[in-house]
Amino acid sequence: MKKYIVFDSETTNSIDDPFCYDIGFIVIDETGKVYEKHSYVVADVFLDSELMASAYFADKIPQYWEDIKNGKRILRRLKTIRSILRDVMTQHEVNMVCAYNCAFDVRSGNYTQRYLTSSKYRYFYPYGTQFMDILKLAREILKTDENYKAFCKENNYLTEKGQNRYTAEIVYRYLFDKDFVEEHTGLADCLIEAQIMVKLMGENPNVDFRLW
Repeated sequence: MKKYIVFDSETTNSIDDPFCYDIGFIVIDETGKVYEKHSYVVADVFLDSELMASAYFADKIPQYWEDIKNGKRILRRLKTIRSILRDVMTQHEVNMVCAYNCAFDVRSGNYTQRYLTSSKYRYFYPYGTQFMDILKLAREILKTDENYKAFCKENNYLTEKGQNRYTAEIVYRYLFDKDFVEEHTGLADCLIEAQIMVKLMGENPNVDFRLW
């Protein structure tokens, strides 16, 4: 059965030049079965107080320290996390990384790699990795879903121009739990994004949501 990596990163610095401080990824198959879960705090970034001061979710830093102390998250250097990801992909014969707004996670991994190695090593993901965008999947399927349109209108999940929004939190609320609140941490977000992906793929097996 085909397996996938679902990946999520939380970042600091800027949207244009994001640096990962929280990386989560899981291995799933097309039924949604989870084979492995990984949650890492990127030591090279997280221990740099100047960098972390600009993190959007900087208020979560004390919770990260608690999670590290109790073993919920593991503090590791980026090169170690990269090596673990490569080994997991090899072990499970996975070459597909999926993420919600995948282009951002590709950029954050690569930019962090380049920043920490002064561009000696430029790519975080293993050579030959294919990428798929769960956000693209959701947009493709839900843009013609009249129930989703009504759901967004009823709850004011609209852009300034009146278009439906497709954040992971909103899509998860529509599909599973109208009161859901996204945690915005790597592993937790992977788990809900994987549920979105599996449900939408299961209902639309021929849809193509490759990033490139």
